[in-house]
Amino acid sequence: MLNIIGAIISGLFVGILARFFYPGDVDIGFFATIALGIGGSLFAGLVISRGRSEFSKPGCLASVLGGMVLILAGNLLLG
Repeated sequence: MLNIIGAIISGLFVGILARFFYPGDVDIGFFATIALGIGGSLFAGLVISRGRSEFSKPGCLASVLGGMVLILAGNLLLG
């Protein structure tokens, strides 16, 4: 249960940062921001950390960049 709560809180934090640093307007709601952050973290975890799950500054940066990549992909697919 605590892992789920931790994922939601970190997803919200990462999603907010990804929306802040992404150039342009990102018009998504609260729950979509959480999903974006969790998705960005998962994307970065698969690409960067290769299965390690420890907390690190580069991992946080990679999560935010992963969220920004998901925003870009969403904008390109949905136009």
